[in-house]
Amino acid sequence: MDGFPSTAPPPATERLPADAAGLAQAAALLSAGRLVALPTETVYGLGADATDPVAVAGIYAAKARPSFNPLIAHCPTIEAAMAEGVFDDHAQRLAKQFWPGPLTLVVPVAPGGTVCELARAGLDSVALRVPGHALARDLLARVGRPVAAPSANRSGRVSPTSAAHVLADLDGRIAAVLDGGECPVGVESSVVACLGGPPRLLRPGGVTREALAAVLGLWPETGGEAGAKPVGPGLLASHYAPRAAVRLDATRIGPGEAALLFGAFRPEGVGAARAVETLSEAGDPAEAAARLFSALRRLDASGAAVIAVAPVPDIGLGEAINDRLRRAAAPR
Repeated sequence: MDGFPSTAPPPATERLPADAAGLAQAAALLSAGRLVALPTETVYGLGADATDPVAVAGIYAAKARPSFNPLIAHCPTIEAAMAEGVFDDHAQRLAKQFWPGPLTLVVPVAPGGTVCELARAGLDSVALRVPGHALARDLLARVGRPVAAPSANRSGRVSPTSAAHVLADLDGRIAAVLDGGECPVGVESSVVACLGGPPRLLRPGGVTREALAAVLGLWPETGGEAGAKPVGPGLLASHYAPRAAVRLDATRIGPGEAALLFGAFRPEGVGAARAVETLSEAGDPAEAAARLFSALRRLDASGAAVIAVAPVPDIGLGEAINDRLRRAAAPR
């Protein structure tokens, strides 16, 4: 009856195929201000028109994400991205080497930039990326505007690397998910700030610090987390967290704990673990990164109160893996 709030459940999120019809529908929804999850090579992103503050507000609401945490704007080409920001020599070199790919650059916003202030969290800088996933770039080209797309999960929770992961968190809260299969990289993009002075690696990710240094000719500094307001995305202390507590550098598995392993090392007591996942039997950081979030989700589903994580070497992509694990283990 009129005048009474509806008790009907929200409509289910549509799962769109990775074909011409699915792309056309996803682009139409984004152009109409709706929320669509899209695959990238890193993780699935929750997309909205980055030029539309109402659409961007929908991202913050669907994720329950604090609005002081800026979003990455995704563009289909280097040229489109460079129209949105001011790129110094460092930023230009990184863009030409690593785009399309798992790198986000935080640069001063261009005078004619179209990414709205809400997506930038009120900052005079903008976070930009040209994704390496061909399906994502095709979708972005069809939309014709930058698309803000943080990870497509509830804020602070484990990032999604499949359409099923997206639906587990956001079904009924967003219009659609474009199903592009599993994400091959599996951890988010590296975030580098080029805001004057030496470049700063704000968040390790799909491009290693060593690879960045080879292009820059210098070792990128770490920085950007001081103060209450992040200068880039993915910098909150507690992030990427399962429901279970996470215990790092475990050399022994306690009764009832789940175990997350790497390489050949087997902690004491692992035979009695509630559940066990191995990121890479061969100790390959790339394989481990691709499996990280899926493994955390499966261990969380075991019902264990604690996930004990065996040591992962902090080199190459191991730096990005350990960054995510430290944030998952941080006080909430």
